[in-house]
Amino acid sequence: MEDLARLARKRGNLVLRERILCSARRFFRERGFLEVTTPILSPTVIPEEHIHPVETAAGFLLPSPEIHMKRFLAAGYDRVFQIGPCFRKAERGEQHLPEFTMLEWYRAGEDYHALADDCERLLAAVIESVSGKAVVEYGGNPIDLSPPWPRLTVRQVFLKHAGWDPLEEENPERFERDLTEKVVPVLPRERPVLLFDFPAYEASLARKSPADPRTAERLELFAGGLELANGFSELTDPKEQRRRFEETNERRRARGEKTCPLPEKFLAFLSDLPPCAGIALGIDRLAMLLAGASRIDEVVALAPEDL
Repeated sequence: MEDLARLARKRGNLVLRERILCSARRFFRERGFLEVTTPILSPTVIPEEHIHPVETAAGFLLPSPEIHMKRFLAAGYDRVFQIGPCFRKAERGEQHLPEFTMLEWYRAGEDYHALADDCERLLAAVIESVSGKAVVEYGGNPIDLSPPWPRLTVRQVFLKHAGWDPLEEENPERFERDLTEKVVPVLPRERPVLLFDFPAYEASLARKSPADPRTAERLELFAGGLELANGFSELTDPKEQRRRFEETNERRRARGEKTCPLPEKFLAFLSDLPPCAGIALGIDRLAMLLAGASRIDEVVALAPEDL
């Protein structure tokens, strides 16, 4: 059967993927993180502008475990991580699957700069474990993964490549379009890039910067044109978070999209969160990068069409 032949051809990539997972777990355990496992089925979900959750008769399959993981920080845990499946409706493409694997971690008493440092050190540890070579080939281009990586602000790259200032003009639709079409394609390909300080209107769960409230303390990691990770310093104000959730639902309603019930338990413990930061990294896309795979199907055992 062709399905079995296709699975057999993936052996090398699946061995690579398993090594990535082992080295990632070792990295966090050596730094005092506790690995946790939270439910993937939940009665409520975080309302997101452009993420459509998968709803079942028993609840939602979560797009991210953050709704449960932040509860550990509110309960006094200082460092936690989780690796597991996440789900997003109608996401399918060369870099997208409706079910994918996420690595997510949180630090109490830290901000998004600590997450950027984690990303650099994590990939260095993974590379050392997997191949020992800091330079990988992706899309026909060599990429040097050794830290430190370039750190750019969203404002810098938009002024240079999109020709407008997203901090002066609040235009979410134009921002998303230009980020995808004008900015990401021209980011440096020879190194990973950390993009900092997104407009406040593009970070519904991040705290605003005390230095410039037009920006939120959010970062994204790109390598070889792949978005690998998205993180931020966490918003801990339940009133502000409720307002943002309600605005998100209003915009979804105006577009004729289904709204999400507000996660009241999440909002209830939000004020107990200490200053903290969290980030999610796509294991499948990291495997794509290290395997030189052009499609996400090449680094997962079974794609939806195989089922």
